[in-house]
Amino acid sequence: MSEPVPFQPVLRRLSDAVINRIAAGEVIERPAAALKELVENALDARAQRIRVAIVNGGADRIVVTDDGVGMTADELALAVQRHCTSKLSDETLVRIATLGFRGEALPSVGAAARLTITSRKADSDCAWRIHVAGGEISPPEPCSGEKGTSILVEDMFFATPARRKFLKSARVEGSHAEAAVRRLALTAPDVAFFMEVDGRTILDRPAETLEARAAALLGIEDADGLLKLDGVRGDMKLSGFACSPSVHRPTTAGQFMLVNGRAVVDPLLRTAIRVAYRRVIESGRHPVAVINLSLPYEQVDVNVHPAKTELRFADEAGVRSLVIGAITRALGLGAGTAGVRPGFSAPSRSVRVVYPPEAPRSEGFAEPFLALGAQPAARTFASDQPDAGRLATMPHDRETGSQFPVFPLQPDGPQGHPASPATTRPETDHPLGAAVAQVLSTYIIAVTADDNMVLVDQHAAHERLTHEVLREQFLSGTIRAQRLLVPDVVELSRSQADLLVSRAEALSKLGIDLEPFGPGAVLVRSLPALLGNASAVNLLRDLAEELDADDLASVEETPTLDARFDAVIARMACHGSIRAGRNLTIPEMNTLLRRMEETPRAGTCSHGRPTWVRLTRNDLELLFRRR
Repeated sequence: MSEPVPFQPVLRRLSDAVINRIAAGEVIERPAAALKELVENALDARAQRIRVAIVNGGADRIVVTDDGVGMTADELALAVQRHCTSKLSDETLVRIATLGFRGEALPSVGAAARLTITSRKADSDCAWRIHVAGGEISPPEPCSGEKGTSILVEDMFFATPARRKFLKSARVEGSHAEAAVRRLALTAPDVAFFMEVDGRTILDRPAETLEARAAALLGIEDADGLLKLDGVRGDMKLSGFACSPSVHRPTTAGQFMLVNGRAVVDPLLRTAIRVAYRRVIESGRHPVAVINLSLPYEQVDVNVHPAKTELRFADEAGVRSLVIGAITRALGLGAGTAGVRPGFSAPSRSVRVVYPPEAPRSEGFAEPFLALGAQPAARTFASDQPDAGRLATMPHDRETGSQFPVFPLQPDGPQGHPASPATTRPETDHPLGAAVAQVLSTYIIAVTADDNMVLVDQHAAHERLTHEVLREQFLSGTIRAQRLLVPDVVELSRSQADLLVSRAEALSKLGIDLEPFGPGAVLVRSLPALLGNASAVNLLRDLAEELDADDLASVEETPTLDARFDAVIARMACHGSIRAGRNLTIPEMNTLLRRMEETPRAGTCSHGRPTWVRLTRNDLELLFRRR
């Protein structure tokens, strides 16, 4: 039996059909990618209304109709040819002001699916239609049609069955398509958007402001609950909106990033958002935000990938700093200064849980906490009494060793009784209102000037106040280093060892003293005393990997150090705060509310859980089914 003849590679030119299908695989990886390209074309055509309909996740049918400028017969014939575009003013690829510019979208769709385009210009007597199927183009023909363009895509990937076989379920593909349209709807709030999936309307927005569009697409019922972003750094400007830490998602799907009006999915921007929220959001959850970055065209490269969702910035460190700073300032409000409706469940509807961010610290609240002595009785609901609705007085117990700020006490009401709600009514002028009672010796009930009810978890709230004071002291002072009895040698890759050595000065300020110890190793002589018996090897290896993965991050921003320091501070704050089950007087409750309004990030505790909830009249009426 003869040996098989080995394959002999021969250099040859691929056919145009194969070239187009290969290129189509880069641009159109799934139905959502095709839909994105078609909607971008509609926006570039200056459409004021865009209508989208998909069937079976877009695999069977996609229809995009707009009222843009339309095309002539000659333009239609060019539009389905590869690398034909009307969107580049020059060939430098620097000042790209349109969403599309590569001239690949329509030819790619036509190479992979059955494509029909019907278009009419405003001054034309008729519309024109062209068909493309698997790369085979039919000549344009006259037809009836409205001003603008309507594109029909059928049998996605029929010409590349291997690609079609790997599509996900209709539900998954449909969700990707919906996400793509929502991102694009944010880039053009002045354009009306309508989307239908399998005959069901899932998006119907008129032309509106960016704030209203963002609130609708983020699921925020009240646009006033969005925190406005405003930041400038040189020629770069950041605007947009951030949700308070109480509004979060299990994935990053609630993060929308726009750069010069282009919807992108950029890892640099996503990392900056994560860093800005890292101390105020629950572990494993992701913040919700819309960031809109504007910068000179020559400072950003959008020609990185055919999908045009990946970018390269000339000043990556500047972009990162701008995003982190703007979001941090927005989150720098005291409790009660912004209201949102996250997903706090209640019968038949969600109620308003408000988490704010940081605010300037008030004078006189810079020192931690002194123990409270016995104080007058607190007002609390006594559920064990015959009338559970009556306000009863309960003794205030001393908690020796408790760390709590000295609260200036208000005088009691007449005849030694606790202050009545009437005497505390002036406090309602504050965002969190006036305290009127305590429930279960844990939750404070307050009433605001507009008759909203506020519930506060006293331990969670005070834990955040304590945490902020301790962290401020921690960062403003010198971190004490604890010298190791026997210095540890940490083996690393050469690049990681060099990276740590280059950051030695910054690390020393955090209590980590190290020096080079031959190629690919460092010698660690001390660690932060705050971390106790931490392993030098594990700590430095984690730190090296994080700095290597994100070389723009400062040492303080790395999860290894920041999370460990913050965890220790959180434990100290938790143990040094008033406990659930401790009775407070009305003046003490009001002082706690005022401190919450003054303290940054007071809407969440040290572990990212809510510290307070607002119930409006509408919320209460819905709870009791009065509506």
